Amino acid sequence: MTQIEVDGRRVSVSNRDKVLFPATGFTKGDLIDYYLKAGPVILPHLEGRPLSMRRFPDGVEEGGFWSKRCPPHRPDWVQTVPVWSKRLGEEIEFCAAGDLPTLAWAANLADIELHVSLSKADRIERPTVLAFDLDPGEPAGILECCEVATELHGLFGQLGLESFAKTSGSKGLQVYVPLNTPVTYEETKPFAKAVARAFEEGSPDRVVSRMAKELRPGKVLIDWSQNDEHKTTVCVYSVRATEQPKVSTPVEWTEIEEALEGRDRSRLEFTPAEVVDRIARHGDLFEPVLELKQRLPDAESIGA
Repeated sequence: MTQIEVDGRRVSVSNRDKVLFPATGFTKGDLIDYYLKAGPVILPHLEGRPLSMRRFPDGVEEGGFWSKRCPPHRPDWVQTVPVWSKRLGEEIEFCAAGDLPTLAWAANLADIELHVSLSKADRIERPTVLAFDLDPGEPAGILECCEVATELHGLFGQLGLESFAKTSGSKGLQVYVPLNTPVTYEETKPFAKAVARAFEEGSPDRVVSRMAKELRPGKVLIDWSQNDEHKTTVCVYSVRATEQPKVSTPVEWTEIEEALEGRDRSRLEFTPAEVVDRIARHGDLFEPVLELKQRLPDAESIGA
């Protein structure tokens, strides 16, 4: 066990050389280093939101586990936020990763994936964003997701809404529509479902809005169900526990268009090192999601 100093705090680190991704040799130390380098752009997207940690202490090939309750052996400077669980009938203390020392501490627990609520803990019933997770069913892949994402972008543009895309870091793509205005999941979830259903009805050979596995081969699932106060979604800039370390990365719509034109999925796959370089060149492409104020349209506006 060693200690590193992060923003004036001493963070205990163990087994830095532990390989978490055997296919590439990416270690726990590499994970900690990435989150510290990318931290300045990650933290605003984590601040005040309940954090669900997906931990892989023995590496991605050995499977991991979810840690929703903040571990009791945490340092006293790790902040928590209480969220009422209707299912359990009690409050759950989630970690709140609002600073670099906490991010480093979580990475030392082999918390490869950072998943957060679409709302902040103090107003858990009020999402700040509308989210669509585009998940391809083989043989469809991320390029087919790009086609659907571009069409979603066009729809929201017609409704006067800006939307932003990020890779899931796994197989698909995600489209976010910032709201940051008073709204509840009771409004956003039906709207998201109506959008997904409208796309399925318009392109039943390419798009599905229902989770049933038998409906998904060769199609893109528009998963609208993430718009729920009881769910969390992978945070932008989070590493994913795939065979090779990839990152959920914000991308510009022009990048999506270029990937489609070249039929080149590799344009939308990013390693931690590549993401650090992108941040240095572009800053946080997802920054508008934090502040841009937009009002949710009526479902009737999409023909629902």
